[in-house]
Amino acid sequence: MPLDSPLDVTDRLFAELDRDASERLTREALAGADDGELFLEYRESEGISLDDGRIRSASFDATRGFGLRAVAGEAAGYAHSGELSEAALRRAAATVGAVRQGRSGTLDVAPRKTNARLYEDANPLGQMEFADKTGLLAEIDAYARGRDPRVVQVMASLSGEWQAVQVVRPDGACVADLRPLVRLNVSVVVEQNGRRETGSHGMGGRFAYSRIVGRESWRAAVDEALRQALVNLESVPAPAGEMEVVLGPGWPGILLHEAIGHGLEGDFNRKKTSAFAGLLGQRIAAPGVTVVDDGTIPDRRGSLTVDDEGTPSNRTVLIEDGVLVGFMQDRQNARLMGVAPTGNGRRQSHAHIPMPRMTNTVMLDGQHAPEEILRSVKRGLYAVNFGGGQVDITSGKFVFSASEAYLVENGKIGAPVKGATLIGNGPDSLTKVAMVGNDSALDPGIGTCGKNGQGVPVGVGQPTLKMAGLTVGGTAVG
Repeated sequence: MPLDSPLDVTDRLFAELDRDASERLTREALAGADDGELFLEYRESEGISLDDGRIRSASFDATRGFGLRAVAGEAAGYAHSGELSEAALRRAAATVGAVRQGRSGTLDVAPRKTNARLYEDANPLGQMEFADKTGLLAEIDAYARGRDPRVVQVMASLSGEWQAVQVVRPDGACVADLRPLVRLNVSVVVEQNGRRETGSHGMGGRFAYSRIVGRESWRAAVDEALRQALVNLESVPAPAGEMEVVLGPGWPGILLHEAIGHGLEGDFNRKKTSAFAGLLGQRIAAPGVTVVDDGTIPDRRGSLTVDDEGTPSNRTVLIEDGVLVGFMQDRQNARLMGVAPTGNGRRQSHAHIPMPRMTNTVMLDGQHAPEEILRSVKRGLYAVNFGGGQVDITSGKFVFSASEAYLVENGKIGAPVKGATLIGNGPDSLTKVAMVGNDSALDPGIGTCGKNGQGVPVGVGQPTLKMAGLTVGGTAVG
């Protein structure tokens, strides 16, 4: 017997507002608009956390609602409600109608259809009993403490969600998507001679809990968190000054995401508030630097079968061999810029308006082995993992803290350092890429991106990179 399609599933979830009524009311509400959609959402989410051997929190939440958007030129009207009914949708229509008053726009063409399925449809939340989830966290705690007597605190959390969306357009086009998402995080605190240090590791993606709760998987997460904590116990104060910096593969791509990625989103470039505005077709990075935003990688945290406007996800080349060739686009900004949408229209929930956002932003492989890159460094820093960071979109200036980094002298990795920060400018840093490795990797599935008060899951990735002349902030004299 064939499985139900996403449209069948969402039709049942939103039965109070059947599809015929949704299409009719959306068509009436958006008559004369340039674009727009009805976004229907159902979401279940849960989270369980353990700290010091005890379950500190456990939550479960289920929400339903809709968002109605009318787009007219550069303006957009948006209304949302947690009530699924024709009456609520009519009230929303009256609200968004003001933006199209007196207009007779030409409705933008509907997104193309897709048969792609990038992840499984099943809801992961019911695939494990609550007692099994809490038991897993307790087992993680016991295993971490048994690995090393210096472990004094263990924090672990398990979270999951299942989001079902249906996007209805005024021309009658309708698409649906069922999106699982799970994540496991482990943090370990170690103490030696009165000094305490922390290490952490997480993993996740758009799949069932079984992919991350197998003994081999969670033990690997604990071992990695413990390794980082023990490395930090031996760390010395980071030097300060301008030096060569080598970024490790995978998660260090978060610097690429923040310092460069946001500046390549369509809205910032249309409004000319990005440091990259007006540079399309020009060289903005060193030769060999190619960056893509790829929402089509199966099972990845940042991937989407269709975005939150109904556009199929895409692999969008942003920088090709150092030349700026494209931006990430939602429908509104793509139309205003005279280009095609790229499947990057995303929103946090039905209560939020869509905007261009990253999915999985990755720098592609270069020609150099990572060992060759490290051997070329006379004096510098090797940054393997990052913590927090911030960037100014207009100027491109960024500051990032390295949670695991090492001194490199005469091509050899030396002592681990503590308190290293990388300071620079996104556009300028692209020109300082001196060597690109051949070991590109994706992050383990832990990224969440914030923009204009909205958070969405994302992925990052890159190979080992060498950057010349980056400013390192530290606590030791350089």
